[in-house]
Amino acid sequence: MPPPLVTSADPISGKPARSIGSAGPGGAQVADEAGPGRTRAKAGKAPAKPARPSARNGGGARRDQEVLDAATKVFHTRGYADASVQHIADELGILKGSLYHYIDSKEDLLFRLLDEAHDEVDAVLAEVQAVPDLAPLDRLHLYVTRQVDYTSRNLAKMAIYYHDVNQLSEGRLKELLRKRRQHEQFVAGLIEEAQARGEVDASVDSHLATNYLFGSMIWVYRWYKPGGKLKPAQVSTSCADFVINGLTGPR
Repeated sequence: MPPPLVTSADPISGKPARSIGSAGPGGAQVADEAGPGRTRAKAGKAPAKPARPSARNGGGARRDQEVLDAATKVFHTRGYADASVQHIADELGILKGSLYHYIDSKEDLLFRLLDEAHDEVDAVLAEVQAVPDLAPLDRLHLYVTRQVDYTSRNLAKMAIYYHDVNQLSEGRLKELLRKRRQHEQFVAGLIEEAQARGEVDASVDSHLATNYLFGSMIWVYRWYKPGGKLKPAQVSTSCADFVINGLTGPR
């Protein structure tokens, strides 16, 4: 089995958010904060993508990163429901009105955070898929190792994702769930390939096993404490070993 590939967290790119409606499921309004003069869009209808400030007028990737970092801290410590745009502006040391140069609403920030997190874990998936000549279970071991390593290095972001993803409007939530399904299909496919090779018992339900696997990976954000005896590399490798042994018995 190949050694785990341990990487540090990928930085948030700070790309502009896709502006999608901010109505909740079934058309119910979401109680987030819209910027001055802005109106809410109905679910499923995407208004024109707002222009973001350029580096010349005070914007740019670095400032966008600072806004996302501040939102991550505030959402994680206060919870999304209790956080406000004013709290984020205070964290940045700017006026609330100035923050609306970078966002349209509080939900806009939440979506950008979670969408960027998905971009980062999607990059991990693509890297694992691109490794040549790996048996299905070895590829699965590598995937779990890399994803748990990412989670253990991005605990605040993952906590926000799993606590608050359902706060998103219907269209935005569907977009993230579509991305999530790509990972679930990848894992289920590897389990089925291993079954075809006789490495996993044919009686194992690949989709049920996939749910168990993601439960093991996801829960790391609840109990892992950085700075302790366990390092991310140890946690990620042991979780991957646990998953594979659960499918095959000790190898």
